[in-house]
Amino acid sequence: MKMLTKISRIAKNIYFELYSFSRNLLLIKNRKTDQRRRLDSSVLNCVVSYNKYGGYCIPKSSCHRPAARAVLKKRIWEPNTIQYVIDNCGEGDVIHAGTFFGDFLPAFSQAIDSRATVWAFEPNIESFRCAEITINLNDIQNVELRNTGLGEKSDFLRLATKDVNGVSLGGSSRILNHQPTNASGTEVVQIVTIDDTVEQNRHVSIIQLDVEGYEKQALAGAIQTINRCRPIIILEILPDSNLLDSDWFKDNILALGYRKTGEVHNNSIFRCNT
Repeated sequence: MKMLTKISRIAKNIYFELYSFSRNLLLIKNRKTDQRRRLDSSVLNCVVSYNKYGGYCIPKSSCHRPAARAVLKKRIWEPNTIQYVIDNCGEGDVIHAGTFFGDFLPAFSQAIDSRATVWAFEPNIESFRCAEITINLNDIQNVELRNTGLGEKSDFLRLATKDVNGVSLGGSSRILNHQPTNASGTEVVQIVTIDDTVEQNRHVSIIQLDVEGYEKQALAGAIQTINRCRPIIILEILPDSNLLDSDWFKDNILALGYRKTGEVHNNSIFRCNT
């Protein structure tokens, strides 16, 4: 009888130990799940890939985008655009807007003069954070990266970062022409001008814009810099844009002596003849 009582006591102790252990495991699991839920909006979900120019931090949400797909396959996105900048940047600074995750930054950084700077602009916060990591992966010291968009004046505007199905737009994120007070798939971003950002004592050799329909506003905010430096202007224009045929472009860019001299990929190249 004493033996049965002892066995019963031991069995109860084991049961309570197992119960307590299982309960603690469940609490730990729930706590980790709660932490993941809290961190989902702040933890950067990304992947690193490489090509001949260096390493890149790519947001997983944008791995379906063409530039991301190319780099994930160890290829170069828009190699001819990159090569054109390499061949023509000379001794001046390069302004690069629409930086995305920094797919042009390692190449531009290696190409520019030792005294020059790449001024990079990316308003999408997720893309900006990835571009920061791309800079660190390559130990880049000559890039000034800003978490801003470019416009004709300083402002705060809504940037569309997701499509109607909630899928990330990545490098196709765009400033909305009609500014809703609140809209899903958007974020409020800071807008700055090139003229206010790049010091007047800097010589700019190239302005390269991939700003998804906001080229006119970005150029309007760079008129002083364009007048002073006469840089090569490289514009990626959306198919439905009439910017190049507009009176504004004729009066403010072509009137300075600029002419279209070629194309690389979907980019139009303008050089000043005066």
